[in-house]
Amino acid sequence: MPHVGRLAAPRSGDGEPGAEDGARLEAEVDRLLGEHSDAIQSIERALRTTIRGEFPEAIEQVDFGNKLIAFGRTMKIRGLLFAIIAHASWVNLQLADGAELADPDRRIEGTGKQIRHVKIRSVEEASSPAILAIIRAQLRARSEG
Repeated sequence: MPHVGRLAAPRSGDGEPGAEDGARLEAEVDRLLGEHSDAIQSIERALRTTIRGEFPEAIEQVDFGNKLIAFGRTMKIRGLLFAIIAHASWVNLQLADGAELADPDRRIEGTGKQIRHVKIRSVEEASSPAILAIIRAQLRARSEG
């Protein structure tokens, strides 16, 4: 996954984001998604909800330079697990260990040594059983930071 810059919603001393941090993150998400069509924004928001539902402890960051939303246990390269990246007619769910994950439905694409992606083309697909299984497999692949 590409290197990401500063953390958009830094955690407080107890590891929990404060209300101000959460509001800042949401504003940054809205700003990034505002660059995309309504249909793509809907898929991005649905996929973000799915990832957050499966990975509620995730640290999330908007990376404007790479035009993505990153999710991880940390924002260091080995701590990153997922990214959401918009394209013209689909949204990629980027997987840090995509090359190693089981993929019985043959949904994972790409040729990277480690990082691969899944194309999400609808809001419904963003929370489908196949996507949930892939997200869970990625979480298991790096069960510890």
